[in-house]
Amino acid sequence: MLVPVFTLKLNHRILPRMVALGKYDGTHPCLAAATQAGKVFIHNPHARGQHVNANRTMQSSQDSDISLLNINQGVSCLTAGVLNPQLGYDCLLVGTQTNLLAYDVYNNSDLFYREVTDGANAIVLGMLGDISSPLAIIGGNCALQGFDHEGNDLFWTVTGDNVRSLALCDFDGDGKKELLVGSEDFDIRVFKEDEIVAEMSETETITALSPMYGSRFGYALSNGTVGVYDKTARYWRIKSKNHAMSIHAFDLNSDGVCELITGWSNGKVDARSDRTGEVIFKDNFASSVAGVVEGDYRMDGNTQLICCSVDGEVRGYLPGSQEMKGNLMDTSAEQDLIRELSQKKQNLLLELRNYEENSKAELSVQVNEADGQRGVIPANTQLQTALSVNLGSDSQAAHVELCISTSNDTIIRAVLIFAEGIFEGESHVVHPSLQNLSGRIQVPLTPPKDVPVDLHIKAFVGYRSSTQFHVFELTRQLPRFSMYALSSPDSVPEPLSFVNFTISERVQRVVMWLNQSFLLPEDAELQSAPFLVCFTSLRDAGQLCIKIKPNGEISISTDDIDLAGDIIQSMASFLAIEDLQVEADFPAYFEELRKVLVKVDEFHTVHQKLTADMADHSNLIRSMLVRAEDSRLMGDMRNMKKRYMELYDLNRDLLNEYKIRCTNHTELLNNLKSVNQAIQRAGQLRVGKPKMQVITACRDAIRNNNLNMLFRIMRVGTASL
Repeated sequence: MLVPVFTLKLNHRILPRMVALGKYDGTHPCLAAATQAGKVFIHNPHARGQHVNANRTMQSSQDSDISLLNINQGVSCLTAGVLNPQLGYDCLLVGTQTNLLAYDVYNNSDLFYREVTDGANAIVLGMLGDISSPLAIIGGNCALQGFDHEGNDLFWTVTGDNVRSLALCDFDGDGKKELLVGSEDFDIRVFKEDEIVAEMSETETITALSPMYGSRFGYALSNGTVGVYDKTARYWRIKSKNHAMSIHAFDLNSDGVCELITGWSNGKVDARSDRTGEVIFKDNFASSVAGVVEGDYRMDGNTQLICCSVDGEVRGYLPGSQEMKGNLMDTSAEQDLIRELSQKKQNLLLELRNYEENSKAELSVQVNEADGQRGVIPANTQLQTALSVNLGSDSQAAHVELCISTSNDTIIRAVLIFAEGIFEGESHVVHPSLQNLSGRIQVPLTPPKDVPVDLHIKAFVGYRSSTQFHVFELTRQLPRFSMYALSSPDSVPEPLSFVNFTISERVQRVVMWLNQSFLLPEDAELQSAPFLVCFTSLRDAGQLCIKIKPNGEISISTDDIDLAGDIIQSMASFLAIEDLQVEADFPAYFEELRKVLVKVDEFHTVHQKLTADMADHSNLIRSMLVRAEDSRLMGDMRNMKKRYMELYDLNRDLLNEYKIRCTNHTELLNNLKSVNQAIQRAGQLRVGKPKMQVITACRDAIRNNNLNMLFRIMRVGTASL
């Protein structure tokens, strides 16, 4: 359904996911890509011989169509698009771990060059919500930052972990774009400006996001998974042993619906149906795919799908002509029909053979029963499941236990459980030995995160002598907080850290949430006022107490600030609470944060001192080099040798200072990540507008270096006294 229309071989290796297409003069589309040498090349086949005297760019010696943009740092993200609508053409945006460059390729000038403390791991350009101007939004060290064409910081918020992918998509269908954020904590978060409106948990780091149409978007994970969501519902997903390097939405068959194009690490490019995930086109490159973009690169009025490999090969594809498309579709349809009918035939033959075997077994039931053997299981056989908390033993850690049993004397030959994020490979098979066959199997489960998980269970049920087994299929949900065991309030001291808030809900509704979210031996009932329930974590033995008063006052006591945030978000979702302000205090965590902020201050001071020292050393080296060369020209070999020895020592000191500065910067980034995560955690303790206000106020307090104000905001949610 796609026909190759051009192939280029560029003499530059391309970094994965670092490819962009833009009209940098407003007319001619040009390909830009980052190289491993800290450069970005711009391929412009439309203006041969038109070279500019560049500040940042220089002409490639290997290819007259290529200009090289010197970044002199490792490029971490790249995109192109309209940042200033008044210019009428695209600009190039290049992110590194310390800076963001907005570059006007046409005029060979910087629109702005900004230092970004949190780094730039991912970038997207476009309109966000009600913000009036296009934004260059970068995701870095747990932070999101948006700049306009003048470099003004118009958008800032924090997210749960380091950002790896970004996309803009009309998620809720209101005609305005929301920001999709994929991060290293396996979550896809949807921001309506700086408010999180949805979260989807995946099983690995989200490496790529791509809007498709409407509220539908594609995603890719670091474990080789590719799929499509429509809002919070996943349509489909597939998993490959290769890694998805780039995904892109492109309409192959001109039906108005985009297919998902994926470029893989083994060089394969495939297009999949947005509805089913079925492959409808594929091609292969000799090396890994670096990026997939689209544009009218031949300027003939047709938009091509353009795929680039890491070794510099570029191919453009067009949807086939109507005649060719018809032939291809007819042939494809015939092959699909033959394949589908053949599969049906195989399934029916297998089913027929099973019926024949069962008939034989039924005929021999009388004989077998006389010999103590049975064949077909009773029609009323049922598969039962139960979830419970197992506190463990000396040989086994505490865990959640799934018990699967039959309702009669049949045995379970094998069990297959599919559950995202619990088992390595997402599935688990229990196959008891012949000596241990019984009608009951216990499976230990240890979910690493507090998220609700669907357990899809398949069990093979029969008798010991059976050669064929009946397959039972059922689904059981593991509650979100299943890794917390009910404990006595008197057995352990109550944690010092707490969150207090008041809701206008009946207490019975909160108790309903408790029964749904935790694994309780029996449903909790409101017996006394105040209602108090305590839990012990199976992961680290941490304590959790929830106290509910008749007037709607709720107190959550735990030393785990992440757990407190998860409980508040879960409760707010269940009770449909839109805005919730809380009072919180986490003394141990806040003390650790205070130490981190002091370190950040120290690292900033050291950074400035090292930068100043390196500048002095650089000036000294420049002066020493001139004096050494003067001595050489005058034939004063003794002084020349002396100067060059001093120059060697200065250069060695400069290199050592650079290494110290790099180490200092790494430590600074790690501590800034902790600060951003602290702000995000403080936000997670609130819901709706109070959440956004806390995040904004915390950032202002950090900007003003007012630590007392920062901790007040985290405790009570506001800066005002």
